[in-house]
Amino acid sequence: MKNVRELSVLPGLVIVAIIGAVVSPAFLSAANLTLILRQSAELGIVVIGLTFILLTGKLDISLESTVGLAPMVAAWLLIPAAVGGLGTEINEFGAIGITIGIGMLVGLFNGFLVVKVKLDPFIVTLAMLILLRGITLGISEGKTLAGLPEAFRYVGSARWAGIPAAIWITGILFLIAGLLLRYTSWGRALYAIGGNAEAARAAGIRVDFVLITAFVAASALAAFAGLMLAGRLASVTSGMGENLIFSALAAAVIGGVQLTGGQGRIVGALMGVLLLGTLTNVLTLAGVPTFWINAVYGAVILLALLVGRLGAKPGVR
Repeated sequence: MKNVRELSVLPGLVIVAIIGAVVSPAFLSAANLTLILRQSAELGIVVIGLTFILLTGKLDISLESTVGLAPMVAAWLLIPAAVGGLGTEINEFGAIGITIGIGMLVGLFNGFLVVKVKLDPFIVTLAMLILLRGITLGISEGKTLAGLPEAFRYVGSARWAGIPAAIWITGILFLIAGLLLRYTSWGRALYAIGGNAEAARAAGIRVDFVLITAFVAASALAAFAGLMLAGRLASVTSGMGENLIFSALAAAVIGGVQLTGGQGRIVGALMGVLLLGTLTNVLTLAGVPTFWINAVYGAVILLALLVGRLGAKPGVR
């Protein structure tokens, strides 16, 4: 039962796909299906990181700001002053390293405050979300930074075998995440900590280390998602990543990842991402105004919670 529980979202995905085929004959075209996967790539990468943290029973809502800040700082250091940069014009590969490095530092700081200082993860990461967004706006002065070199845009713009590289990369990251959670001591420790942190500690698990590395990994993935998004847009915008955390939480919850920790599988998170991506595409093809999409997301989350509650059995994880 526990091996297929997260796949309960699959019927919903099939239903949405059928509706999409009825709404528009273009829905099932290869170009549109590729578009769905491409537009879901950044969300999927953030969801992987968020899943790591949720499995421990913690939360990080600052990931969306890391998506915007990390590539913004890198682009600011990368491009000439004449087009909005600082003027240092660092090497593009160095800029890529800075992007990931910033993500890791943000995760390390969040993890330290939550694990070592014992602050509430929601409040800490809410403060960080606001702080990082403010820094992003301050650096960019509300402007879009463009003129990014090809190497910096590569992961978001390249195509491998005729398919966007972002789709391949996201699929590989989901596969790696699944293997980590299933076959490594670190992955099993995430579940153990989410189930009972004190029992995990008594069993010899380095709880603090595992928690902090989960925050670092999640923020590094968010920074990489920002790099990928910058490549797709060929620019870094001041509002990049805004509200992404709500979609990420929605995908995780829909996919069966429990906010209380200790339960959920990466395949369920993937199903949640695909459902939201497909749903957004269908609503767009149907001409539904963008501002109604968030309302639909909320309804889908509530439905997923109800289905999960009704389908849950005491003692089953």
